[in-house]
Amino acid sequence: MSALKYWLWLSGCEVSAKAKAALFRYYGDAQQAFMAPKGDYRMVEGISTAEREILEKRDLSIADRIYGECQRQFLDIITYQDARYPKRLRNIYAPPAVLYLKGKLPNIDENAAIAVVGTRKASVYGIRMARNMANDIARCGAIVVSGLTRGIDGAAAEGALLADGIVVAVLGTSHEKDKNFLSPDVAARGAVISEYPPTREMRNSFFRERNRISAGLSVGVLAVEAPENSGTALFVEEAVEQGKEIFAVPSNVDSVNSVGTLNMLKDGAKLVTCGYDVVCEFEYLFPGKLHPPKGGSSAEKIIPAEAEKQHQNGGIAEEETKKVIDKENDRGYIDLKEQLSKLNETQLKIITAIDANASHIDDIIEATGLPTATVLAQLTVLEIKGYVRREAGKRITLNTAKK
Repeated sequence: MSALKYWLWLSGCEVSAKAKAALFRYYGDAQQAFMAPKGDYRMVEGISTAEREILEKRDLSIADRIYGECQRQFLDIITYQDARYPKRLRNIYAPPAVLYLKGKLPNIDENAAIAVVGTRKASVYGIRMARNMANDIARCGAIVVSGLTRGIDGAAAEGALLADGIVVAVLGTSHEKDKNFLSPDVAARGAVISEYPPTREMRNSFFRERNRISAGLSVGVLAVEAPENSGTALFVEEAVEQGKEIFAVPSNVDSVNSVGTLNMLKDGAKLVTCGYDVVCEFEYLFPGKLHPPKGGSSAEKIIPAEAEKQHQNGGIAEEETKKVIDKENDRGYIDLKEQLSKLNETQLKIITAIDANASHIDDIIEATGLPTATVLAQLTVLEIKGYVRREAGKRITLNTAKK
């Protein structure tokens, strides 16, 4: 592993991100930090006594365990010194020592990336706007950054995937604790990343800590719906400190879910009503890459009415959402003879490739001859619309009508 093992050692030490960044910036890299004379860490500002004691153990077995788990989970590893590490992220106050990812990280520095954020307890209006705005942003040529959590973040990721767009998801957990059903599709179109090494125990603070990464990857932040004093407000505060552009979607002034976004608008956030309102602000920075969405902005709802209902009354957790979708499909299976006319050519090709019982995703990709990313994205569309459902073992089943 050469120098990599020292970065994995530092990543695996249970000290703050601020302390890790202070250490590798002071010494130049993780290896020099590891090799520093005993007691030398006292010279580094920003590291507490308790953190110094942890670091002084110099336990390289941490690196071996992490590397083994990354191999087992097929995780890519990008260290702070890696050429693939986004320069945009290097500039934040406490850049992660290591990024663990599934998928392929796009060239963030040469593209406009927009973080779409909002409350987990989103209204029907909020879900619809998050999907439509993110769909527009993706069709305008920008990358959508999402936390994938229920509510606004997850809806934004779905909207971008429906546009065949690139999504970068930032987790607040290690990868093996990520149970979001959208993650495979996101990894196929972009990347799912975490700063937390495999097997790291989750803490509530992780979800706030990831704000700095999501904001750091982005050039702008779009707040869709947020109550007062919410996690979204904290995200926006972080983004403002990083010098990012802030945008907000207006909504009813008497809605609890709009207090936070309305306050942002009062504080100078730009009011936007479509994705291009956001993206056009960055056209001069990325000439030739950004443009109005083909076919115009999303004027109609992307989300079906039955799926909207799942987000009422405070929203539903990711794993619960999938269970509810499956349960609904069991009660009212679609009649394919009546519905196939509503599918495009690519979707029909995918439907045809699915066996009566179930088909593995890899078999569907092979049978259709379509790109993996296209198949995964369209399967998400078909699942949302109720044509298919996912089973264990990456298997896909048709929701054929009961006889």
